[in-house]
Parts: sequence; structure tokens; C-alpha cells
Amino acid sequence: MTSERAFDAAYYQRYYLDPRSRAVSQSDMDLLGQMIAVQMRRLGLPVRRILDAGCGLGLLRRSLLAAYPRARYIGLEVSEYLCERMGWVQASVVDYRARAPFDLVICHDVPQYLDDGAAARAIRNLASLCRGALYFHVPTEEDRRENIDPSGTDTNVHWRAADWYQRRLRRHFLHTGLGLHVRRDVPVVQWALERPWR
Repeated sequence: MTSERAFDAAYYQRYYLDPRSRAVSQSDMDLLGQMIAVQMRRLGLPVRRILDAGCGLGLLRRSLLAAYPRARYIGLEVSEYLCERMGWVQASVVDYRARAPFDLVICHDVPQYLDDGAAARAIRNLASLCRGALYFHVPTEEDRRENIDPSGTDTNVHWRAADWYQRRLRRHFLHTGLGLHVRRDVPVVQWALERPWR
């Protein structure tokens, strides 16, 4: 795993706060949170408990709580710096345990910081923490070649092929599109052309 010391004030300033080098903006994340909420509603999945695993600055919190004002949001983060500043729960997505599962679990741009073994354990743990849906996003080797601007992305990570993640996610989840994965035991209806193409 990348050293936790990398997740200090300078890291968040560069990749999240400085408009010249940030990877995403608050408005980008507001739109993402709205999209997740719309997809959850469309699938008929209620949301009372949200886990944002590797929440960073908590940029999804605002839009998710706007969509689900009565939901309980838990921000999970390994960065001691952010946990002290933001009040997040300090733990790793690899082995965090909760008293009850979550209706919605977010894991946005986290597994690339974990070695192969830890990333595989994290995906299994996400499945055990989730009783509804998982929003899962991670930059892949294909993204590194085709989509990523290295000036606004931390490239000191573990690059893996998309199918490495897909194989592990399929054991627990059904991909419903747009990065949202529903646990296999949750009944959802998807029309044939709405399902991700193979």
C-alpha cells in the first residue's frame, strides 16, 4: 500500500484544492453524487446508511445528503490528517468492520493505492459492508494510456487492467451501468439494452 504519509495537507492541496492541478472539483462530485442518487432511485433501492470508503475531503457528502437528508453518512479514511480535520472514521477499506451493512457504499479512486492482495481483500470487504449497491470507480491501466492527464492525477499507484477489477466485482455484484454495482441478491430489473454490453 502507498504510504499513509502521502495523504497529508500537501497531497490534498495539489490533487483536490488547487484549481491548476486538482483531479476533480466540488461541482464534478456534486454531479456524480446526483447521478448515483438518481440511479439508486430508478432501481428502487432505499438509502438510509451510506459508507464513503476512502472519502478524502468528502466531496460526495453534500450531494448524497441532499438526495437522502435522513441518511446517515460515514466517511472512512486512512489519512490521519483528514480524520483529525474532518472527523472521519480512520480505518482502511481492506479491513473496516461495521455493526450493520450499508445501503450505499462508495469506493471512488481508492483501490489503486493498494497492492494486489489488499485490493482483492478490499473488494471482498466492500461486498460484506454492502446490502444494496456499490458505486465503484478506479483508474485502470487502460485509463492511464488513454484518458489520464498526469498533471492532475497521482500516478504513483498500482495500475491494473479493468478486467482485474471486473472479475472480482462480478463474484458479488451485478453491474447496472455508470459504475453502480448492485449485490447479486438484491432484486433489480434491467432491460436488455440498459445492461452493460459484453
